[in-house]
Parts: sequence; structure tokens; C-alpha cells
Amino acid sequence: MAQKVLGIPSDIFAGLLLATAALAGILFENISALAPYYDALLGEYATVAVADLEISKPLLLWINDGLMAVFFLLVALEIKREVKAGALSNWQAAALPVYGALGGIVIPSLIFLAIVGIDSAEARGWAIPAATDIAFALGVLSLFGNKVPPVLKTFLLALAVVDDLAAIVIIALFYTSSLSVMALSIAAVCLAVLLAMNLLGSRNWLGYFIVGLILWTAVLKSGVHATLAGVALGFAIPFERDGRGRSLALDTEHELHPWVSFLILPVFAFANAGVPLAGLSLETLMHPLSLGVAAGLFVGKQLGVFGVVWLAVRSGLATRPEELSWRKLYGAACLAGIGFTMSLFIGSLAFTDVESQNAVRIGVLSGSILSGLLGAIVLSQARVVRPARIEA
Repeated sequence: MAQKVLGIPSDIFAGLLLATAALAGILFENISALAPYYDALLGEYATVAVADLEISKPLLLWINDGLMAVFFLLVALEIKREVKAGALSNWQAAALPVYGALGGIVIPSLIFLAIVGIDSAEARGWAIPAATDIAFALGVLSLFGNKVPPVLKTFLLALAVVDDLAAIVIIALFYTSSLSVMALSIAAVCLAVLLAMNLLGSRNWLGYFIVGLILWTAVLKSGVHATLAGVALGFAIPFERDGRGRSLALDTEHELHPWVSFLILPVFAFANAGVPLAGLSLETLMHPLSLGVAAGLFVGKQLGVFGVVWLAVRSGLATRPEELSWRKLYGAACLAGIGFTMSLFIGSLAFTDVESQNAVRIGVLSGSILSGLLGAIVLSQARVVRPARIEA
């Protein structure tokens, strides 16, 4: 039975909390009495200094570089679990969501580039609509109870995991600034230490934490985005069980999950969703960057995920479980267009000017809302799953 918070299933509560935090960010930015405090809070500098090493950043960047590294640590642990013992542990189980994820990355990006122009300055944001927000998507999916077979949730979860893995690679390859050889060298040493700890079977969480913290600092100073340090640490933590049957990776994932779901992601949403709506017009919504992101999420995701899954099944490259009707797969494909957290994050890496960031936020919010509403409508029309029958 799913855990509950205030009598609400935890996955639904997490989605509601995320939505509330995003709405709060929008309200704070648009209520004249609150906006100055909101902007001042996020722009307030915080400094951490140890000997000659000093890191000084505004609060917004501490959230995006620091707290989101913990989010990516959890993402890496989830990917590892699915690869080791979950929906991605063998090709027969993984084929359908992998094909869906690939379609859901390529098609939205192509639609985005078709709208903004491949040679335009906005083309740098091509990866923004390629992301899926698993917290929101699973939260909406969970609202439909026994209309949703467990295999559909597994499909959407596996698709989002592959999507997140692709996002990690994209960030590493395309969204880095000038590189520091010294900092990268320190990061390489940290990676070697983590690898050695893993191969030696170390279960010392404090050791992993200390090396991971040094790695995060080095990556932050290197020019590569600091959140990738969380990914490296997550992949290094051993999954295999010890003599007492405990897995450090699974235990860490279990401990981190509520912190990420109920604190880190809502804080990120509050800090990044604040888009000024004053003067918002049809012209603003039709700005190539806003339109490209919204169309990529709303049109591209459902076309990419559902279209490629359909082609893969029809061509015999993948098998559709009997419990998954095409209607339910289409509903899940629509929900994959909810790109909130990761899309906003990639947008913050792609663009630094306020106008472009606001356009990205408008596109992400509109595309995600439309995707969520359409997915909910489609799934609400699905038939209830009954134990005695298997839906055709």
C-alpha cells in the first residue's frame, strides 16, 4: 500500500506540493507588494569559505547548482535500480519505454527547432522540451486508481528514467561553459576514488559523502554543470547487497526520496516558476521561444512517444503488454509532455537573459498544463482494470 501524507497518497501529495510551490512562485512575482522581496531573496548572495577556497553565489544558483545536485543523485540511484533489477534490466522489458523515450526526445526537439529556426539564437534551447517531469506525470497518473494498470506506471517510470539519463548526457555535452583543467583534474581524482570504493565494496556512506562533496566543488569550479557530480556519486554507490542483505544504493534512495519530493523540488519550483505575467498577450505567447517550448512539449512529446511506440510494436521491435490498451499508452504519452522541473532546469542553463528565461517559463508552464489536461481527459475515459479480466 502506498504511503500517505495527511491522508493523501505520497505520490499525489508530492505532485500537489510541487504545483502549489510553482503557483506560489508565480504569485510572488506578480503581486506588487511581494515581488521585490521575492526577487531580493533569490538574488541574495550566500558565501561559503574554507581557507582560500570561496564559493559565493546568489540563492537561486545555490538552489539550481546545489540542491539540484541532490535531485540528480536521486535520479542516478533510480536509474541504477531500474538497470540492475527493474524495468530496464532486460531488453524485452525495456524495449517499449526505451523506444518511447527516444521518440519523446527527438521529435519535440525537431519541432522546437522548426519553430525557432535552426540558425537562431533560440536554437540553443533545443533540449528544453525533451524532458519529462516524473513527479508531476506520476502524480497525475495516480489520480486514476484502478483505471491504470501497474504496468502503465512502470512504462511511464522507465520512460522518464531513460529521459533523465539522456538529459544528463545532453547537459554534460551541450551546456557547459569554459573549462578549468585544474578543477577537472581534481574531479577526475575524485571519480577514481569513488570507482575504487565501489570496486572494493565499501559501504561507508560518510566516505562517499565526503568524496562526493569534494567532487561537487571541483565540478562547480570546472565549468561543467555541478549537478553532474550528483550523478557520478549516485552511479558510484554500490547496489549489491551486503552480508546483512542491505543495499547502500537502495537505502540511500529510500532516505533521499522524501527530501527531494517534499523539499528540494518544491523549493526549485518556487524559485524558478516566477514569471511576470504583467503585459502578457497573445504576442508574448506566440514568441518563437515560448511557442517552440510549448509545442515541443504538448505536440512533440505525444507524437514522439506514442508514434515511435506504435511503430516499434507494429514492426515487431517491441511487444505491447495485453494490459496496455492503445488509449492508455496515448494518455501516458500525453503526460510525458509535462516537462516542468527538468525543462525549467535546462532552460536556466541554455539562457541567462531575463527575457529568454521568462519566455521559456511561459512555454514550459503552458505546454505542461496542456499535456497534463489532455492526458487526464484521455485516461479518464479508459476502462477500469478488473482482476478477473484482461483488457484487450
